[in-house]
Amino acid sequence: MKRVGAWAFYAIGALAFGYLALYAYAVFTERDLKPGTPIHIFRKPDAPSYSQLDVQLLASRRSDRTEAA
Repeated sequence: MKRVGAWAFYAIGALAFGYLALYAYAVFTERDLKPGTPIHIFRKPDAPSYSQLDVQLLASRRSDRTEAA
């Protein structure tokens, strides 16, 4: 039983150490964000507009339903 307890202690310690290492990595590699700084999301100008495609699909489905009824 002592041996299992020792291994459990080591496993919990290793997990804690791994968590701290990931936390330190996140802290030291983060971008310098300040309140009020806008977040820029870039999109390709020639990318398709999926919202427009959804509107067209809904309209075609509605017309299919009215023709079937």
